[in-house]
Amino acid sequence: MSIRTSWPCLSVLALLGIVTASGEAQQPQREPRPLTLAEAIRLASQTSEEVAIARAGVTRARGEEYRARSELYPQVFGSASYTRTLASEFGAFGDDGDEDAELADVCGPFRANPALPTDQRLDSLEAAVACQSTANPFGDLFENLPFGRVNQVNLGLTGTQTVYAGGRVRAQTRIARAGRRSADISVAAASARVILDATQAYYNAQLSDQLLAIAEATLAQADTTLTQVRLAVSVGEQPEFELLRAQVTRDNQRPVVISRRAERDIAYTRLRQLLNLPLGQPITLITPLDSDTLVPVVAREVRPDTSVAARAPVRQAEEAVTIQQNLERVARSQRIPNLSLSSQFGRVAYPVGGIPVWSEFRSNWTVSAILQVPIFTGGRIRGDQLVARGNTEQARAQLQQVRELAALEARNVLDQLAAAQAAWVASAGTVEQARRAYAIAELRYREGVSTQLELTDARIMLEQARANRAVAARDLQIARATVVLLPDLPLGASGFGASLTAPAPGGAALQLQAQSSMPLQTQGQRTTQAAGAGAAGVQLNRAGVRQQEDF
Repeated sequence: MSIRTSWPCLSVLALLGIVTASGEAQQPQREPRPLTLAEAIRLASQTSEEVAIARAGVTRARGEEYRARSELYPQVFGSASYTRTLASEFGAFGDDGDEDAELADVCGPFRANPALPTDQRLDSLEAAVACQSTANPFGDLFENLPFGRVNQVNLGLTGTQTVYAGGRVRAQTRIARAGRRSADISVAAASARVILDATQAYYNAQLSDQLLAIAEATLAQADTTLTQVRLAVSVGEQPEFELLRAQVTRDNQRPVVISRRAERDIAYTRLRQLLNLPLGQPITLITPLDSDTLVPVVAREVRPDTSVAARAPVRQAEEAVTIQQNLERVARSQRIPNLSLSSQFGRVAYPVGGIPVWSEFRSNWTVSAILQVPIFTGGRIRGDQLVARGNTEQARAQLQQVRELAALEARNVLDQLAAAQAAWVASAGTVEQARRAYAIAELRYREGVSTQLELTDARIMLEQARANRAVAARDLQIARATVVLLPDLPLGASGFGASLTAPAPGGAALQLQAQSSMPLQTQGQRTTQAAGAGAAGVQLNRAGVRQQEDF
């Protein structure tokens, strides 16, 4: 293609690019949605699939309760049927419509003639009777009987009542009620789990915002220091080694910012997914991370009940024991005779044609008593009893196991709350002290009194103090919400799970190593890790100073 012919194509492509860019620029940007913690919990509770599944279980349990309770009452059923007989062995004795037509054709209808003499009229009458008797020798003997009738209409009522079943019906009713109570507990547990997940996701997003802001502020400080060092090197006040150190420090902070930005995006995506919001919907979090108020939806005036008996898993295990005990009663009831009453009432009509009237119906009513006694079942009843007894013993052992785990988890949650409160109190004045220390170190460095290593050390301590403060605030909020929701939470749901950690003060290498080795940490583990990483960073920096001095 020549240059002359390529110019029109390039012009068209440039015009399309301008139109596309202007179209993208004219697209309206979504306004950030303000979101408080209370609204986040409300949205999560309304759109949670877990809560919907639990509520469906309640509906199913209610149906089982109605089904079990129905055996306590009479069972009445109505029926209506119509039968058309096409051929019957009783057709020769019945008053069939087709046979009537044949008789009419053979014998003919009898018509009295008053003009004839009396003797002739008697002879014609006797001849008609003789013809009819010959065609149907039984006369009207089977005329009103149901045998062989062409049309038959039945209207009936059937009723049954269980009089005695050896306790089976009562046991089944108790099983259904226990299942209903267990389903209600499942709904409360699912709601508490959703509230805790929403609280964790909300505060994780808040923490990711603060950690990103801390990383960006630290990068800005490192960039400012690099500018100052570059100026000092240009006028010959500092050696090139200080410039290289400042550049490395600034460049090591950039991966931390990138990592924190990715963690922030992941945390917000998780929050939008939990609340069923569009993934591209901007969100502005309103509730501060260091708020002193409890979770608004679950705040209680009284002290939360952390006893073992109040835990939802323990109550569900107790209902499971109740269900198994009643199943054992059902198995035993199979050896006891069962007595029931049954009654059937019906109205039957045999119309010649069309719809019968009520006077054509005839009554049929029976009452029966049924007694069932198991004589020999080949060991089936004994096997059912052994299975039910084994299930009961297993349910009791599981109840004891759940009680022990619930007691251990309650103790763990209270210890985590105490540790979170202690970490929050301990970090109260650390940020101000670290900020003051960094200001002094920065002033000393500008005046030429201290080294760049001292300034970097102060900056790392400030970053670590701010990050520890944010992590302590997040852990305290989650711990308080967990204690409040503990009675309804299932076992294992009180763990803090995967969360963001404070950046280690040893630079990007230490930070990436800490993230890869600790994907899941509790609050106490994170606090210990952060303290250890801080001490290690200071030791590494001081070792570097000694090596430089020796060099």
